[in-house]
Amino acid sequence: MVKYALLARLEAQPGKEQELSEFLKSALPLAQQEVKTIQWFALQIGPSTFGIFDTFEAEDGRRDHLAGPIAKALMEKAPELLAKDPVIEQVTLLAVK
Repeated sequence: MVKYALLARLEAQPGKEQELSEFLKSALPLAQQEVKTIQWFALQIGPSTFGIFDTFEAEDGRRDHLAGPIAKALMEKAPELLAKDPVIEQVTLLAVK
């Protein structure tokens, strides 16, 4: 059962909204290769606010994802694309359909 998740909130630097959007879309193939990542969503919350939401069956999947290629690529691009540090929250899912 999916019980664990990550919610990352990303604020684009002014003028970098499209570039951040494209970066997030480009991460989908990496997410598809992660066997322990059950679901992966890249989303836009507002004009310059974006997010990533992913789900896992076990804590080790979440931990592996945080140390994986998407997180590494995001941290490398953060100074260029983000207005501030990403807010990454570890979430416990209470009910899932």
